[in-house]
Order: sequence, then structure tokens, then C-alpha cells
Amino acid sequence: MANKYSNLKIFHYQDKLESLPKNISDIKAPIHIRIKPTNVCNHDCWYCAYKVDHLQLGQDMVERDYIPYDKMMEIVDDCKDMGVKALTFSGGGEPFVYRYFTDTIKKVIDSKISFASLTNGSRLSGEIAELFAYNGTWLRVSIDGYDDESYAEYRGVKVGEFSNIVENMKNFANLPNRTCNLGVSFIVDDKNYTKLCEFSQLMKDIGVDSIKISPCIVDNDGNKNNEYHKPFYDEAKELSCKVKLELEDESFEVFDSYHLLEDKFEKDYDWCPYSQINPVIGADMNIYPCHDKAYNLENGLLGSIKDISFKDFWFNDKNTFFKINPSVHCNNHCVVNDKNKMILDYLDVEHLGFV
Repeated sequence: MANKYSNLKIFHYQDKLESLPKNISDIKAPIHIRIKPTNVCNHDCWYCAYKVDHLQLGQDMVERDYIPYDKMMEIVDDCKDMGVKALTFSGGGEPFVYRYFTDTIKKVIDSKISFASLTNGSRLSGEIAELFAYNGTWLRVSIDGYDDESYAEYRGVKVGEFSNIVENMKNFANLPNRTCNLGVSFIVDDKNYTKLCEFSQLMKDIGVDSIKISPCIVDNDGNKNNEYHKPFYDEAKELSCKVKLELEDESFEVFDSYHLLEDKFEKDYDWCPYSQINPVIGADMNIYPCHDKAYNLENGLLGSIKDISFKDFWFNDKNTFFKINPSVHCNNHCVVNDKNKMILDYLDVEHLGFV
């Protein structure tokens, strides 16, 4: 079974890899862009890094921000002209509550750019669901609760919302000739880890294609995250392995990403390759190097496209992408830390003939 989460995809883009270092002036377009169309969300997760005060992600986020219609249309046109390969819509807020989301997706479909979205699944129905089902590459629904009562407690929503979302996913999964992969991200914490097996079985039963099992991030410090998970880590890890062993088959992929977190926090390199590969466009129309630095204006901002097109911004000054030193500015959780280290190792090798 092909690994949808493989770190090796970048090696299919040799021109892009070779263009990354500072001493190469010919910058290439990004391959994949994450767009945060709105910061409004209809859920209120207790651990949401965009809302809780003690997490740096989103520390400068303004909840009312959204990308205006004309600007979003311009961004999609730029991405098409630049040869961007893929767009992922995420939060910030909940992409499916963005007032222009249907229009945006229709324009992306016309552009022939591959697209995907993270979502809480609450509005995965009707026209927008069908646009994704027959044109999108993947959807991933983030879930933490395992029944109506727990889900309501996790997210500050009415009891019954879990059943509504499960029904939305079931209906989406069963659309005839659907081509879009439907995934779930189960966020493991000290309350839900014992439900891993039964939840995963439910997802498989309703027709979900894949599940990603991930640790809940509760602090900016890796050691404190590990302290949080330590009391139940061994049991949770045993259950996540059991899910993969017993449930994974050709129709249901299990990506076990439940792990301790030191390798996601510590950086010993001074530039970030992924800022040129997979940048973020925020709902504030600012450009950030990654998802984990979004809405961090002090040490995460690359620039603004409020008064300039994304295309003009991107090719204006390559030095922009070397403003941030990960060893100094990125002592936070980083989903691309392993990818960055792998690319830097690839680019900085002597005695190449001695393989």
C-alpha cells in the first residue's frame, strides 16, 4: 500500500530541491500551499493552538479575519500561473464556514490544481461535499470525542454533533464513484486513548479510507508535552499499534503518528527548506513559512500580500525565505522538522561518489 504520508515526495521535484539554497538565485514556485481562508470556527476545542493562550501557534490571530473574495480569486489565478501543484485549506478557523468556499473550490477545479482540506466535518454535505467527492484529492476530519457526550465536552458544541458528523462522513464515503480519499485524524489525549480501537473500528465501518493517530499538543515545550503523555503513553501506543495490526488492509490505511515529541521541537539548522516548498497564506493575507508559525508576527512572518499579488511577492526577494532561523525562532512543535533535516542532509553532502 502506498504511503500517503511519505516524507520522500519532495524527491520527485529535483528542480525545486536544487533551487532551495540561499546561493541559488533562481527561486522556483512552491509545490504545495496551505491556505487559511477564515479564522472563524464553529467549534471550540479545548486544546486548539489558535485559541488557547498558553500555545504560541496563532498568538497574533484575529478571529474575524478572512480572505476577501477578489483576493482569493487572485490567489488561485496566481497559483495556476506559477505551476503550484496542490492546495490544502485549513484553519485558523473551519474552512467549510468560509463564505466563499464553494466559489473558491469551483475555481480551483477549473485551474486543474489538486486540492484537499482539513475540516471538523460539521458542514460536509450538499454541493460542497460533492465538489470534493468527485474533484478533491483528500479530506481529513479532525476528531477527538468518541460519542455525542464526549465530543460535546471536547468542542463546546451541542450534544448530538458527533452523530451528525459521523453521518456526514458516512454519506460522503458512500457517494457513488467517489474519488476523494476520506481520512480522519484522531487526536489522542488522556481521556480518549482507551477508545482508540472502538473508534477506529467505527471509522472503518462507515467507509472512511484512512485514520491518522496523533498526539494532542498541550504545550510549547516538548518535554512538557511528553510529561503530559507519559502516564498513559505505553498503553496508548500499544492500542495504536493494535489498530494498525488488526484493522489496516487494502481499504483502510492506518498512519500511526502517536509518538513522544522531542524530534518535533529541537532544531539545529539555521534555514528552513520547507518555507519555500509548502508556505502558508493566512486569513490575514500574511505569508508564513509553515502551519506551526502561522499568526506569529514576531518570528513567523515572511511578508504580506494585502497590497501585492502572491506571485509578485514570491519572486520579489529570495532573502525573504532566510529571515527565520529555526534554531533560534522555532522552538515550537514543527510537523516538517524531519523533512527539513532530510532535505538539508541531501543538499549538504561531500564526497558524493563514495555512496
